[in-house]
Amino acid sequence: MSTVSEELRQAREEQNLSVHQVGEITKIRTDHIRALEEGNFEIFSAPVYIKGFVRTCATVLKMDVPAIMAQLDAELKGSEKFSEPPPLSNEPKGFLDFVMLQLSKLDWRKSVAALAVIGLGLIILLVVVIVRHQRKSDPLANLKPGIYHGTQSISGQTLPLPPAKK
Repeated sequence: MSTVSEELRQAREEQNLSVHQVGEITKIRTDHIRALEEGNFEIFSAPVYIKGFVRTCATVLKMDVPAIMAQLDAELKGSEKFSEPPPLSNEPKGFLDFVMLQLSKLDWRKSVAALAVIGLGLIILLVVVIVRHQRKSDPLANLKPGIYHGTQSISGQTLPLPPAKK
C-alpha cells in the first residue's frame, strides 16, 4: 500500500507538472510540497497545515480527496509528533486570560450598539447638567462695583471731543 506522499508525487508526475507549477497553482511554497511528497511531515508545526496542504494538492491533482484524507489521518496517528492533538484547557490561568475569554464570548454587534446608546445617554446627561448650571449661575454675581479713575490728572492730556452736531 502506497503512502499519501507517494500518491501525491505519482499524481503530479502523471499530469506532467513540476513542483514549481503545483506551487504556483496552489500558492503553497515549493519546499512544503517537496516535504509532503517526501513524507517529511516533521517540518510542519501542526497537523492542520499538513491536512490543508494535502487537501489542496489532492484537489488540484484531481485525486479522491476523502480517501486521501482518511489515509493521511491514519498515517498521522502513527507518527509520534501528530498522534494526538494538544490538550485544550477551558480554565483561564490568570486574570488576563479570564478577561479575554469573557470578551471572546461577546456578540460585538450588540455590544457596539449598546456602548453607542450608553455613550449617547452620557453625552445628553452632560449637556443637561451644563445647561442647568449655566442658568443658575450669574457670572456677574460676585463682581464688586467698579470705581472709575480718570486719567486726565495723570497725563495732562484730554481726548478730543467729536464735533457738535448742528
